[in-house]
Order: sequence, then structure tokens, then C-alpha cells
Amino acid sequence: MSIRMMSAAAAAAASLLAFPALAQDAAPADGAFRAPLGEILVAAAEGTCLEALMAPGLFSACQGQIAGMAPALAGLGAIEAMTFVGAEDTPDGPVERWSVGYAGGQTLVWVIGQRQDDGKFRTVGTAG
Repeated sequence: MSIRMMSAAAAAAASLLAFPALAQDAAPADGAFRAPLGEILVAAAEGTCLEALMAPGLFSACQGQIAGMAPALAGLGAIEAMTFVGAEDTPDGPVERWSVGYAGGQTLVWVIGQRQDDGKFRTVGTAG
């Protein structure tokens, strides 16, 4: 699986492991990955990549981008709301979409998923 980097200039920057086309719903109606996504986003805004929640490829990609990603995420302000959008199966596990509202007034849709047996995620990033 290759790593694809995504950035949204002044809005936010995020790393995203590329994954195949998404198929059918796979998670509970309210999602299962809200807490880890929140932890990852808060830590990234503070300049930290959470190795405890990131698979090696994602962690490496995060480290390579954190210098630019942290100020962009911090500039959005505090997270004010996280709304589950949906979940879909991939060959490597479910991926959830979350609408995240920030104090600065912006809303971004984030994806998180493909959790490994050790609890670490292969995919975290903004939905393109």
C-alpha cells in the first residue's frame, strides 16, 4: 500500500494512506473511531504524531509533515464538534468519515480506519 500525502493550503494538512474504493457500511451507526480521531487531531495540532495510534507507515508520513501540519491545524482553533458521517468497508478494514467543526468556523471531513490488530490505524486524513 502506498502513502499519498494531502494538504489543503491554509486550511489544514494531513497524511492519508491511499486505500481502495470504498464499498459498504461497516461500523455502528454512531461510529467507533471518534475518540482516537480526536486524540490524533489534538496531538497533531500541538505538533505531535501519536505513535501509539498510528501504524508505522502512517506514523512516518505524519512525522514528515508535522512541521507544516501542526500550525495549519492549530490555526483552525479548538475542535467544537465531531459528527459521524458514515463508514465503509475496505479490504484492510472499515474506514469512517467524520465531520469536524472548529472554533475558527471551518468544518473538515476526516477519515480514519483500517485499524490493525494492535489498535493502530493505517488511515487518517482529510477526505478529498
